[in-house]
Amino acid sequence: MLHARYERAPLPPARPDTPTSQSPPTSAEPPAPRGGGSGAKQRDPFFDNAKYLTILLVGLGHAWEPLRSESRTAEALYYVVYTFHMPAFILISGYLSRSFTGRPGQIKRLITGIAVPYLIFEITYTFFMRWADNPDRDFSLHRPGFALWFLVALFIWRLTTPLWQRMRWPLPVALAIGLAAGVTENISGDLNLMRVLQFLPFFVLGLQLRPVHFEQVRSRALRIAAVPVGAAALLFAYWAVPRMDKNWFLHTRPASEMGVPSWVGGTMYLALFGCALVLTACFFAWVPRRQRWFTALGAGTLYAYLLHVYPIKASREFGWYEMAWVDHPLSRVAVTLLAAVMMTALCTAPVQRLFRFAMEPRMDWFFRPDPEDRARTGAPAGAGPRPAPAGREGAPDGHGGPEGVHAVRERDTAGRGSCG
Repeated sequence: MLHARYERAPLPPARPDTPTSQSPPTSAEPPAPRGGGSGAKQRDPFFDNAKYLTILLVGLGHAWEPLRSESRTAEALYYVVYTFHMPAFILISGYLSRSFTGRPGQIKRLITGIAVPYLIFEITYTFFMRWADNPDRDFSLHRPGFALWFLVALFIWRLTTPLWQRMRWPLPVALAIGLAAGVTENISGDLNLMRVLQFLPFFVLGLQLRPVHFEQVRSRALRIAAVPVGAAALLFAYWAVPRMDKNWFLHTRPASEMGVPSWVGGTMYLALFGCALVLTACFFAWVPRRQRWFTALGAGTLYAYLLHVYPIKASREFGWYEMAWVDHPLSRVAVTLLAAVMMTALCTAPVQRLFRFAMEPRMDWFFRPDPEDRARTGAPAGAGPRPAPAGREGAPDGHGGPEGVHAVRERDTAGRGSCG
């Protein structure tokens, strides 16, 4: 599907770097500088746009959930969105994690950017559900609540990144793991491992992508082809609504619990993987390449992802969807607009400033200084924590936190993919 300080680190360019000097932008809408100086690398607006749009779809999908039983059209839209929105989110996360090698500074940011927010929001979610639903609800840090499974998954995926980068055939291996998970009955519910393993191939695929792949997917031919492909997907989803279980898209249950033989479950998993790739490519083809009014919001996707949980759950627990006005067809449009406004507001800078203490704690007091980072930045051996560069709002050098969330600072050179 995801931290603002880390998100503001420059993103890798969508086009391969050339050995020539910087040339003036040819577009009438050049990206606005966000770095601290004139020589700072610019963020690629494409990735910020993609992150904002995917987090918007996450919120819309959750808002449409209670409407599915009342509207076949709403359920068809739900099926289409759930086919690709998390795969696209995870693929971007993998792409922006290519520089992760397990250096001490990267491990520190993995802890402060993913593990600590998970602990904070899992505990907060438990108290919230005690108030809203069950006063006796237990604390279960090993069983993520609602959407918090993604932080667990991202922590595991990113920690194993060096292993995937060393494999000869990482994607086939990841697909085999996801396929095996889908037909295995006794996988524990701890850490939501079923989802972690079944969504793993999309993260691994993102690790293998290079800027040229995103350039290819944004060709004019693909943008044109995406229109009939998307229309066909909607028509097929409308047909499939009474014939297909939504749990296929959630990847939370093995084949046996879906009431089908293992070979059918494996076939469905591979078919959905292929459909997800096709629709993700169509989605990327239509993501704007230039600066838009929402581009800056792409840096706040983790905030929207974690904070939208509470209004979404409140709408279920307090029966907001049972009010009379929701039965009107136009109410579904209103719910969609309200969800879009909510997700947009939760990505904004004021929300980031308000919740930064929980989303991206620095925790310099907890960790020893990293000699390698100090040598790389030229800080004296006895100096305290190095202040963040001006204009970056605390963004540290190196690898970022969650993506979708999170950005990674990478160097892509001509003739090479990326270097850690």
